[in-house]
Amino acid sequence: MTFDLILRNARIADRPEGPLDIGIKDGRFAAIEVGLPRGDAPDQNLNGRLVVPGFVETHLHLDKSCLLGRCNCASGTLDEVVAEVAKAKRDFTEEDVYQRAARTLEKAITHGTNRMRTHVEVDPRIGLTSFRALKQLKKDYAWAIDLQLCVFPQEGLLDDPGCDEVMLEAMRDGADVVGGVPYMDRDSHGQIARIFAMAREFDVDIDFHLDFDLDPSREDFTEVCRQTEAAGYGGRVAIGHATKLSAMPPVDFEAAAKRLADAGVAVTVLPATDLFLTGRDHDHNIPRGVTQAHKLRALGVNANVSTNNVLNPFTPFGDVSLIRMVNLYANVTQIGRSEDLADCLDLVTSASAKLLNAKDYGIAVGRPADLVVLDCETRAEAVCEIAQPIFGFKNGARTFIRPAASLLKPV
Repeated sequence: MTFDLILRNARIADRPEGPLDIGIKDGRFAAIEVGLPRGDAPDQNLNGRLVVPGFVETHLHLDKSCLLGRCNCASGTLDEVVAEVAKAKRDFTEEDVYQRAARTLEKAITHGTNRMRTHVEVDPRIGLTSFRALKQLKKDYAWAIDLQLCVFPQEGLLDDPGCDEVMLEAMRDGADVVGGVPYMDRDSHGQIARIFAMAREFDVDIDFHLDFDLDPSREDFTEVCRQTEAAGYGGRVAIGHATKLSAMPPVDFEAAAKRLADAGVAVTVLPATDLFLTGRDHDHNIPRGVTQAHKLRALGVNANVSTNNVLNPFTPFGDVSLIRMVNLYANVTQIGRSEDLADCLDLVTSASAKLLNAKDYGIAVGRPADLVVLDCETRAEAVCEIAQPIFGFKNGARTFIRPAASLLKPV
């Protein structure tokens, strides 16, 4: 067989054997084995570096990124930042949203992300302005990243007259996923029911912002689980934040995990935002508010780690690097064993791809040649050292390069 390119001496993240050669042809993985024969195809020696199928971002807000300087936050509470961003949102234009989102998306691509779900606010005030901008962005960057658009009502649905109609308009206009924020309505269960009705009408997956505080006595995830089972939607529903789970004692946490696993509801943990916004009513012993995704996975829940917000009042930090985010997660949740650190890489790769129901994800013969090369040799090193991506491919075409640093030693 002839190839378009051979990547030699690659360590593939989910394959324990030694360095392999990867043959790429017509945009797909054509062969993966030791010592592919030399022919006319160009090749590149990876020198034992680690190869992953690409990082997968499941929960990001492209439309609200890069808003620092437009908002004034004094207390930093969730209510305040929602209100400040709501003010700023009224001045959004399609061009403004597109430019800020493109800046953020390009950073994500050069940090090795090649699949993403972004949440997009729609309501009677912003209308479909942000949605239209991101719909164009999705088309323009399809060469480098698969982008899902999840429309949702940040300021409430049932308590915001006219929002339902705007949501439906966005769904008819091609939104990929429908989302909700039940804690923004007085009748949180009513919002959950309405979101499930929309999802069934358009046959799309669901992604909620949910249980974003530390009071475990009142939660909505059990209602999401109940409606997931009633609708036969197992494997098609995700909840983001779920910081309440971090405040549960072990026995309650295990019971919650069993409920989520049985219903087939996935959990996305958002370390940067959860750390930044949680516990602001404490003046000492400030809680972290970061739910332990790796423990949920051990109990059968599909859990992952994602970014959420970048350079805005919800999270004034971030470079959209998922390897940096999972390193932060591992620090905060005090993971130290090498095998556990290695498994953390799954939280931004395979677990995230499963949440997006990506059927063609992974480095295997016949699948699209999507990959990212990291400047390290092992999965644990990738997490511990925040190993930098040095280049990536989408459908067999190189999408970015970040040459590894080298010292200029005096002679």
